[in-house]
Amino acid sequence: MAQKTGLKKTAKIKIGVLYGGRSGEHDVSLCSAASVFSALDRNKYEVTAIGIDRDGRWYVQDRPQIISDKDFGRKMALKKKGMWLVNHFEQKNKLHLYDIKNKNKEVVVDVVIPVLHGTFGEDGTLQGLLELAMVPYVGADVTGSAVGMDKDIAKRLLNEAGIPVVPSVTVNKQQWKDNSKIIMKDALAELGLPVFVKPVCTGSSVGVKKVKKKEALAAAMNFAFQFDTRVMIEKAVDCREIECAVLGNENPAGSVLGEIIPKHEFYSYEAKYIDPNGAALNIPAQINKVLSGKIRKIAVEGYMALGCTSMARVDFFLDKKTNKFYLNEINTLPGFTSISMYPKLWEATGLKYSDLLDKLIALAIDRHKKRLEIKTEGI
Repeated sequence: MAQKTGLKKTAKIKIGVLYGGRSGEHDVSLCSAASVFSALDRNKYEVTAIGIDRDGRWYVQDRPQIISDKDFGRKMALKKKGMWLVNHFEQKNKLHLYDIKNKNKEVVVDVVIPVLHGTFGEDGTLQGLLELAMVPYVGADVTGSAVGMDKDIAKRLLNEAGIPVVPSVTVNKQQWKDNSKIIMKDALAELGLPVFVKPVCTGSSVGVKKVKKKEALAAAMNFAFQFDTRVMIEKAVDCREIECAVLGNENPAGSVLGEIIPKHEFYSYEAKYIDPNGAALNIPAQINKVLSGKIRKIAVEGYMALGCTSMARVDFFLDKKTNKFYLNEINTLPGFTSISMYPKLWEATGLKYSDLLDKLIALAIDRHKKRLEIKTEGI
């Protein structure tokens, strides 16, 4: 007869991997989700895949499937089955999902891992929903997510913190409609050529064009306005593209640096995800120790200046001629495939992929506990 040990078995944490979404980076999200879902330790976690389609409908995946894709390699399938509703009142500090077409189908989630890139996932909207539902989640909170996604506001805050950024001009759709010729004349006088034209609130280089001739600027602006209501015209810098992964809540740390060497003219969406030879990744970046230390320090300072928590990939431009660096942008939900820069940078720093996921889940739970201690009633 087996003896009882008296040890209580620790319950597994129920993780919901949320992916897909209503953005131009929907397919990238499916790719990241496949890696995250596969890497989570099933001895510690009970994992549920929750897909969001391009219309914003949520679907719990009955039998999650990772499939091959000609462009993206491996990605998580998104099957649209059932009519799922989210209920956060059923159990305190948990996300409860049930299929109204089949009441026997229900899922409870302790911690959400959003693997949603771009708008309606990385921009604070989803984070606001999860805050209202009082559910722990991985990634920056509402403030960090919204500010990190907005290139214009992020630049203003970074500039205020004394962190160098590339000169730029931001234009909204109505201004462009009313005064396009004046806007182009003034922007070119201030910034010169070449310039980059970018939607203010997209990621993964969606909608971005490099403009070398003034005659091409209007077309690039009109193209970018398809993806956002505000567009940034930014001075182009002949630079190396350097990245640092930052991890943590109150006391974040920066990883070793990596360098992106695009084989295209710049690190476009195609170079990142479609062309398998679109770019080379050098980890660690070949930068002298003193300069590397400065960039890592500024990466953490920029992360904190924008109110980030949990994680972010901080991207820099390093001028090839002067070695002056600029903080380009902060990505609060970076690509998370096994070959993405964020997990690769931490792996090179000594934290393997599965341990990184463990750390992110622990940070989400810790932040949530501290939020619950905040008084919400009047004195």
